[in-house]
Amino acid sequence: MAEEDGEERESLVKTDSMESRWVYQPDDDSEIEYEDDDEEGDGIESESKIGIDSEDEDVVAHRLIRTGPRVDSFDVEALEVPGTHRHDFEEFGPWRYIVLVFQTLGVVFGDVGTSQLYTFSVMFDKAPIKEKEDVLGALSLVLYTLILISLVKYILVVLWANDDGEGGTFALYSLICRHAKVSVVPNQLPSDARISSFRLKVPSPELERSLKIKERLENSLGLKKFLLMLVLAGTSMVIADGVVTPAMSVMSAVEGLKVGISGIKHEEVLMVAVAFLILLFSVQRYGTSKMGFIVGPALFIWFCCLAGIGIHNILKYDRGVWKAFNPIYIYYYFKRNKIEAWYALGGCLLCVTGSEAMFADLCYFSVRSVQFTFVLLVFPCLLLGYFGQAAYLMQNQGDSARAFYSSVPSGVFWPVFIIANIAALIASRAMTTATFSCIKQSTALGCFPRLKIIHTSRKFMGQIYIPVLNWFLLAACVVLVCSVPSITEIGNSYGIAELGVMMMTTILVTLVMLLIWQINIITVVGFLVLFMGIELTFFSSLLCFVGDGSWIILLFAVVMFLIMLIWNYGSKLKYETEVKQKMSMELLRQLGPNLGTIRAPGIGLVYNELVRGIPAIFGHFITTLPAIHSMIIFVCIKYVPVPMVPQNERFLFRRVCSKGYHMFRCIARYGYKDVRKETHQIFEQLLIESLEKFIRREAQERSLESDGDGDEHTDTDDESFSNFLIAPNGSAFSLGVPLLADFNDTHMRISEPSTSREVRSDTASDTFDPDQSLERELSFIRQAKESGVVYLLGHGDIRARKESWFLKKLVVNYFYAFLRKNSRRGTANLSVPHSHLMQVGMTYMV
Repeated sequence: MAEEDGEERESLVKTDSMESRWVYQPDDDSEIEYEDDDEEGDGIESESKIGIDSEDEDVVAHRLIRTGPRVDSFDVEALEVPGTHRHDFEEFGPWRYIVLVFQTLGVVFGDVGTSQLYTFSVMFDKAPIKEKEDVLGALSLVLYTLILISLVKYILVVLWANDDGEGGTFALYSLICRHAKVSVVPNQLPSDARISSFRLKVPSPELERSLKIKERLENSLGLKKFLLMLVLAGTSMVIADGVVTPAMSVMSAVEGLKVGISGIKHEEVLMVAVAFLILLFSVQRYGTSKMGFIVGPALFIWFCCLAGIGIHNILKYDRGVWKAFNPIYIYYYFKRNKIEAWYALGGCLLCVTGSEAMFADLCYFSVRSVQFTFVLLVFPCLLLGYFGQAAYLMQNQGDSARAFYSSVPSGVFWPVFIIANIAALIASRAMTTATFSCIKQSTALGCFPRLKIIHTSRKFMGQIYIPVLNWFLLAACVVLVCSVPSITEIGNSYGIAELGVMMMTTILVTLVMLLIWQINIITVVGFLVLFMGIELTFFSSLLCFVGDGSWIILLFAVVMFLIMLIWNYGSKLKYETEVKQKMSMELLRQLGPNLGTIRAPGIGLVYNELVRGIPAIFGHFITTLPAIHSMIIFVCIKYVPVPMVPQNERFLFRRVCSKGYHMFRCIARYGYKDVRKETHQIFEQLLIESLEKFIRREAQERSLESDGDGDEHTDTDDESFSNFLIAPNGSAFSLGVPLLADFNDTHMRISEPSTSREVRSDTASDTFDPDQSLERELSFIRQAKESGVVYLLGHGDIRARKESWFLKKLVVNYFYAFLRKNSRRGTANLSVPHSHLMQVGMTYMV
């Protein structure tokens, strides 16, 4: 047998990797159909046939297998929900691709494009020009920073580390979580790896090293927490970036008024900037797709202006600026200016602001569209713009304070000023949309309180708008602009926020290279040393100016980090407590007859967060109420570490207890980019269709098993089926009573003195006529559905024990409680009428 398995695995390895995918599964890898305690074997024929989900599944030996197309008994061909389809760039025609390029310009490259407004101004404010070679040195520094960070790191490397088209810090974290169990909330299931969008990597020669890293991550709680801290720190910097980007872009654009209008006061410029910021965040709700198409041509004109002005200045002032391609000028620049040149590094970094937005906004566009647009249009225009400013400063060194506007020819100053302000507003939107995307990802993965999310496009599901966060960012931007008067000081804050994200991305991409890409170790070390060295050098320069205003943005980032950390900590405590206090099957079977519980007609959807086991709050239901519904479905809304879960793989169903109890578990699986626009009617319809298909598939599998086992096994089935319908205490039907219309007959049959033989003969008829048994159960479901669906919501809160540490009491009882009270309920998207809701609260002491 072992030799046959070995031959089978060998043949699988030779199969084309495009036909199937590799996953890690337990050796006994059948799906879960029944949930039961290990000590109770009622109705369980054999673990190898039906598949028992053990709570100790993590210790089961795993083997590498290849799976084919996903067809499982718990799948459902779900109804089509508007707005749930992902765009497919490969099907676009030439005209659609041109539109896509304009939208890419408007959403992704606005930030990096407007860096022309302030890069040289901030650099030469920290290191004034002493001679012409200083201009060449600064230009060479900007040139190679753009090449190394924007082009090499992000365009050529980081963009390929996307999670099925999704970018950003949490997309990297999700990608890592999919390949290793590093999530601190233990709700992973083997069935998650069978979702078609998991797309695990085919093994490579470096597989052994990858497996060692995976094992080390999974077995070390400290490494899991450290990885989570990195991700939360990076995300807090992204949110901080969403504050400082609009402030910097708008202020630098509006300051052109000081060049065009002599004698204008700083307070007047500040008022104009605040008005522009209010306008910017007010139009954010119209969505990325609409606004991207509108502002795309404006950004195209902006980049053409940069290129045109650059060529004009090169031809007019100094054609020798091309010598900056020689990196020796960087060495001469540091040799002449020493400490001031090091200070100027903080300003130089501003030329690559927006590089992280290219990755974070990847969800809106394809990798190829971003790469081609940057290489063929954005990058050449940026180079020409910087070379043009440098050529102007070679002859006009005194105008370095406002290098860009001073270098604009006087005849086109006002048109360029207008387009520059439009570009600045567009650039601000780039980071704001990236912030929205990042917050949605972190919410789905349990690291941020739930907020109202509006999907602004029916075609592109990744385009979202978060109202509360939008106005919060506006308020923070206005405070930053009014409290930090100098562009240079705002630039310091900008650089720190941008570098924080960049360094976290470097670390996470390095881990992706080791764990997932499994490439040569020398390449991985080279990537880490090169880019982490560059970013740490820039960071050391910016730290010297923390006291000049950068502390404001750092404080903001720390507050966001603490919010995410507290929410994740509280959510983890709550989940672990619910797991510890979940009900056993034996207790559930005993409570029904002991309490005299009556089954009322209808379907009760019990919402909980457990992926296995009966939540303790259900025991609170049945001990408090005299009746429960004739059919109970435990619904768990679970987010899987993938961008999207296909609709036909959305629901996972399992039986809870034996067949006569009419109790099921449903795990509704969503990706962190999935749209949840279903109303409660659509959700119920999807749920019931899914359940019916599960029951049909289950009956089909049992029929095949019965046909293959022969007459001898039929007797065994008869025996086991009697166990399915009768609880251990002999009164199973007390919880298995169908609708009230059938209550009298069923109750009479049970209340009359009867022997086990009489019951078996009745159940044996179901065994010999499976079609009749199937139709009876499907009819029962339809009658229950017609009687109505009620949502039983259990609100579990946590409180710290009296003997807990003071800090734990403060975090759990006040901070986490405040966040939970003000967060959006998980079922808010379904818009369930109050008449269909029943809520019970329960407090866990942790």
